[in-house]
Amino acid sequence: MDKNYKWKVFFVISLLAFAIWKCYPLDEKIKLGLDLKGGMQLVLQVDMAKVPEKQREDVTERVAEVIRNRIDEFGVVEPEISTQGKDQVIVKLPGVTDRERAIQIAGRTAHLEFRIVSDDANLSSQAEKGVAPEGYEIKKEKNGSGESQLLVAKEAVLTGEKLTDAAVGFDQYGKPMVELSFNKEGAKIFDRVTFQNIGRRLAIVLDGVIHSAPVIRDRISGGNAQISGGFSNEEAKDLALVLRAGALPAPVKIIEERTIGPSLGKESIEKSVKAGLFGLGAVVLFMCFYYRLCGVIASIGLLFYAALVLGSMGMMGATLTLPGIAGFILSIGMAVDANVLIFERMREELALGKGSRAAISAGYHKAFSAIFDSNITTLITSVILFIFGTGPVQGFAVTLSIGILASMFSALVVTRVIFDFFTARDVNLKLSMVNFFKKTNIPFLKGRFFAYGFSVIVLGIGITSYAMRSHESYGVEFTGGTFAQLKFEQTVDITKFREELDKEKIGGFSLQQNGDAAENTFSVKFAGHEVVPIENAAKRLANPYQVERVDLVGPSVSADLQKKAMLAVLWSCIGILIYVAFRFKFQFSFGAVVALVHDAIFAFGIFMLTGHEITLPIIAALLTIIGFSVNDTIVTFDRMRDNMKIMRKESFVDIVNLSVNQTLGRTILTTATVVFSTSAIYFFGGSEIKDFAYILLIGFSVGIYSTVFVASALVVDMYRKPAPIRLAK
Repeated sequence: MDKNYKWKVFFVISLLAFAIWKCYPLDEKIKLGLDLKGGMQLVLQVDMAKVPEKQREDVTERVAEVIRNRIDEFGVVEPEISTQGKDQVIVKLPGVTDRERAIQIAGRTAHLEFRIVSDDANLSSQAEKGVAPEGYEIKKEKNGSGESQLLVAKEAVLTGEKLTDAAVGFDQYGKPMVELSFNKEGAKIFDRVTFQNIGRRLAIVLDGVIHSAPVIRDRISGGNAQISGGFSNEEAKDLALVLRAGALPAPVKIIEERTIGPSLGKESIEKSVKAGLFGLGAVVLFMCFYYRLCGVIASIGLLFYAALVLGSMGMMGATLTLPGIAGFILSIGMAVDANVLIFERMREELALGKGSRAAISAGYHKAFSAIFDSNITTLITSVILFIFGTGPVQGFAVTLSIGILASMFSALVVTRVIFDFFTARDVNLKLSMVNFFKKTNIPFLKGRFFAYGFSVIVLGIGITSYAMRSHESYGVEFTGGTFAQLKFEQTVDITKFREELDKEKIGGFSLQQNGDAAENTFSVKFAGHEVVPIENAAKRLANPYQVERVDLVGPSVSADLQKKAMLAVLWSCIGILIYVAFRFKFQFSFGAVVALVHDAIFAFGIFMLTGHEITLPIIAALLTIIGFSVNDTIVTFDRMRDNMKIMRKESFVDIVNLSVNQTLGRTILTTATVVFSTSAIYFFGGSEIKDFAYILLIGFSVGIYSTVFVASALVVDMYRKPAPIRLAK
């Protein structure tokens, strides 16, 4: 037994206790994302053109601070307000269901001004002709009959900067109004202005619109004023709120909005938990059946892995999103991949006649390099996903990255400690395992040119399908526009719903029924940026409904996301190319990268052929395929490296063919464990991540084919050296 065994046991138990402490209770330690809890996320663009150049340095931070003050008064629990880049503010509001009210509070500039209205008849006559005299401008005034125009001075006599309080009051008719109080300086200014302009009108201008323009009847010395304008109770409350919090230092516009209804979030959690349990159960049952005692030990390690992932998320204060849960379920399958590699190496050592303790030691030692290299390549893509992704995609990347690190520790340390415990009590520990894959000697590489042709044809069909669908194949994240999901209480005829949408003259919309007719759920996508027309159409169906989800993406955001998606794929390939070249040789890295690109395009082509839509989670899935695809390739390359050291007189083709046959079983098994967990996401995870799981299933399955007929075959055709070949260590 290892002389440090007791210390290892102490470390593992301490780490497990620490992880449980950090994640218990789960509902308090791990925050739920908006897609699980319900709520909304806004991305606000600050209009820098309206800000003097000298003040631009910290204007975004000041906008974020003002919005934070407003949201705190709004009463949202645990809001997240942060800056992004030089001119964007991200506002996350968990639990908020009133979209319009939240948008008004977060996005309203609330720039308050008091301006003198011109009483000069000559100037007013010029204004009626549409010409504003110098020093004046024409402003709209809200009134009971609609809107009228007034000629007001350009320069404000008083602004909201001198405001100390704003509260809701009621006029003599019982109608709501907003009562204002100014600081000492503001009170002096207001006193002087009202004294000097008795008999004239004073316009109260909010965000460029005149809300009222009362005649100054007398001097007002108390520093108090009122804004009236036909407000409802709620409108008056919200206006008072934003005025108290202060005006934004620059105008903002909403360039992205994501809204999830609480019922949809609750349903997502229930389905995700169900998928996770099925995925975990399938992997555990398979491992226990196929590897017997070793499988039981791997399953114990899997439970430790789960605790470590949840504990890490709790310690980091990470937010769990729907794609994040998918990443966790997916990583359950990936977590036992390392155990499969170790157990298959142990099987080979046992076949050579070694005892259980020696076989275990050799299995861990010989599988380490393949485990390390394959996990690092997946980690590279996870990091790149986090860098280039946004929102839920970043949540997926965080979960996957933590899962990769936790799975390596679980497989290499935790399970080894358990094996040492058993072998210390029984030196001749029986390690029986089922073996579906007997020793094979299939000449795979002889048919590689037919495989090349098959791949080219399939890839060509997929690319053609994508080109034919072109713009319509993208989700709103990449095209810009609005996506809304509505659920009706009663059955709705999709044809009638489409007719009602036509009446709104939305133009270029697509309407799709989700699931079967009994679900009564519909998705509407169009190029505009307003949900009101969709709701108007839904109301006319005389059928109670609920807006479950809204995604609104501006064109500038969609262009940025397209660029980021392309860069993410490019940098993933470059990162893997460099790493594999460093660990092996360029010919090997070239074959690996071509194989992973092949898998991504293959999966993407099938995905397009079956009429699915490209969204941000789909890009995350493609990058996951890229990271995982190279895993099996590296396992085969690792065996090639070992065989080339001991088979110096054999031809390179024979070495590669032997290596492919030797690793065929573990290639299929490692893919099978991931397919089990991904299938659970597909069948039980809900419609929101069904497409995500679908493309992963295609990519993982084709990975077995590409390892043999693309990566290994290309290495053979690039190398073609009869002489012994040395690989870098």
